[in-house]
Amino acid sequence: MTRPMRMIVIAVRVHNMNTARLTSPWRLATVGAVGLLVAGCSSPADDASGSAPGSSAAASAESVAAPQPRITLTYDGGLLVLDADTLEVVGDHALDGFLRVNAAGDGRHSLVTTEEGFQVLDAGVWTDGGQSWAGPSALTDDVFAADTAGHVVVHGDRTVLFADGTGDITSFTTADLLTADGLPETREWTSEAAHHGVAIELEDGTLLSTLGDEEGRTGVRVLDADGQETARNEQCPGVHGEGTVAGDVAVFGCEDGILIYDGEFTKLTAPDTYGRTGNIFTTEDSPVAVGDYNDDPDAEGYELTRVALVDTTTDQLTVVPLPDGVAYTFRDLARGPQDEAVVLGTDGALHLIDEQTGQLTASYPVIDAWEGPAEWQDPHPALKVHDGIAYVTDPAADAVHAVDLATGEVLATGDLGVTPVEIAVVTG
Repeated sequence: MTRPMRMIVIAVRVHNMNTARLTSPWRLATVGAVGLLVAGCSSPADDASGSAPGSSAAASAESVAAPQPRITLTYDGGLLVLDADTLEVVGDHALDGFLRVNAAGDGRHSLVTTEEGFQVLDAGVWTDGGQSWAGPSALTDDVFAADTAGHVVVHGDRTVLFADGTGDITSFTTADLLTADGLPETREWTSEAAHHGVAIELEDGTLLSTLGDEEGRTGVRVLDADGQETARNEQCPGVHGEGTVAGDVAVFGCEDGILIYDGEFTKLTAPDTYGRTGNIFTTEDSPVAVGDYNDDPDAEGYELTRVALVDTTTDQLTVVPLPDGVAYTFRDLARGPQDEAVVLGTDGALHLIDEQTGQLTASYPVIDAWEGPAEWQDPHPALKVHDGIAYVTDPAADAVHAVDLATGEVLATGDLGVTPVEIAVVTG
């Protein structure tokens, strides 16, 4: 029997520390070689059991030869945790409601969006002092309380949560989630009004947060490390989607282009009167952001046929069409090991696009052709990429596939027994 859920929010004022970001080397190998170390883990080096503080999932963990990434999939009624190598199910956690899931950024935990807020899921894998551990997954009782939990943004050494129902923003040091008994200490900010928003904390402690209210969203404001507003831009209608590229440069999507912040704001105008970017995908090594792109405000459904490339070094927005007859949704964009754009098309293939030229460099068939959903929450194929491996959900077959982006080879297929909706990867 699980314990009653406890919701904890600890608000303290701390000064953010500049910490060098950890980047992932790409290793061209099989899924079994996957191993991105996002943050140092917390279990004591001399603890032979591999048990980490504050974790019930670590009690029976075993030492393993290399970091063990795991996948979390949501379905109607719960969460599955899979071994990213074999795609075998290692955990099944019942949970009601429409669930969203995001990696917390520490290599071990995911944050599950529930009615109470952001609930912590322990995937049961971590690395400490060069030693890797793997154990059972656990849906913990720990919840970052939030009224209408929304976006999760991991950048540098901080993770930032946004509550749409209040506009409240919660930030914590990502690695502290590994060591805290319960939830880590947090910093908190309040938006001017509640809205469906997002916030990014830069490495110097600057906070960028969206502006808006229940009627709509208009732009972004800048708060210094002491919480004082230093700048704002209200020329980004419908602001949605965010990312941070090389050089700690932030990028936001608008309904008429892109908004960039690199110490000052720059607005890039879309080539169409209505040119909405609603989701942005970045890497910390590349100055180019990749976004989805919609040029039809009256379009029915969620299928898109063009991709936005945003070069922050030249302040250039380029819109690239996909091959004829190929579309995608917001769940079907990612970045590859060479910083390329990776698109899962409605033709069932993965399409690789050079971030600099916009040229299609490869296409790999993976699943059967599919159609976009009637509602965005409905199950439809989704994509995540980790360490050169693309993980592709296949709702029509109740399956998930692992694909080597260097060759297009399907390395593994997992039969789930449930229909997957959203996907997140923790790195071990």
